[in-house]
Amino acid sequence: MTTPPLLPPGRLRVGVVGVGRVGAVLGAALGRTGHLVVAASAVSEASIARAEALLPDTPIVPVDEVVAASDLVLLTVPDDALTPLVAGLATTGVWRPGQLAAHSSGRSGLAPLAPAIAAGVGGMAVHPAMSFTGTEMDIVRLRDCCFGITAPPELQPVAEALVVEMGGEPVVIDEFDRVRYHLALVHGSNYLITLTAQALEILRGASVSDPGRVLRPLMNAALDNALRAGDAALTGPVARGDAGTVAEHLQVLPAEHADVREVYRVLARATVVRAERQGRLGAAAARAIDAVLDEEDERDQRD
Repeated sequence: MTTPPLLPPGRLRVGVVGVGRVGAVLGAALGRTGHLVVAASAVSEASIARAEALLPDTPIVPVDEVVAASDLVLLTVPDDALTPLVAGLATTGVWRPGQLAAHSSGRSGLAPLAPAIAAGVGGMAVHPAMSFTGTEMDIVRLRDCCFGITAPPELQPVAEALVVEMGGEPVVIDEFDRVRYHLALVHGSNYLITLTAQALEILRGASVSDPGRVLRPLMNAALDNALRAGDAALTGPVARGDAGTVAEHLQVLPAEHADVREVYRVLARATVVRAERQGRLGAAAARAIDAVLDEEDERDQRD
């Protein structure tokens, strides 16, 4: 690798370890703020293609060379690979005092970076709370994205500055709250995709030719209302105590895949609990809906 040019004050030589959807986008976003992305590691054809698209002037080199060339190392690898990667690099002696290392794992704080921190590296967890495509559109979406950051007090301003430079909003997460923070994001976003895909599938089964057109305004409004008002935004047959409608839904559910049938019942029960707890649903109405769901469970067991 050739020696990179001198940088203006406050700018860093950035290396990206793992050019997945997140790594490519964060590297590109930092590059557009004046930092210099000097190296990246990529193995699969998909990651190499992302690097060519979003980091076109960045050399693709082995991981240890990425670390050696960088002031800031972005560790954007799968969660389970993070701890052994950092530890393995520590055994090579490639980490150096004064260097910065930031990982993008949602569930983890500083613990996976311990071997690098012991070598004098400044460790940070910088997790974008966003679903990534690994394309240019994500760089624009970062402007409306919160980042869950965990860093020692002396590095918190650095982590916050990096996030703000990318257009995001830093949200400080305590080391011991990382898993719960990540749980919330997975529960609210990943499973929303599963739920949406199931709803699309059901509408196709009802001969709706463009199910996305039907669901989009409804789901956009429901999500916006829920984010504004929480449980108070709830509508539908469970909130109304309409056990008859729930019973009719259960009659047609056998035509759907098993995962749809299971999710419907689980979510209906959870909605009963939350609606009753909020005073939206009376005890008698709650019992009626539970009874209908119990009958369906018993029918499944007989079948």
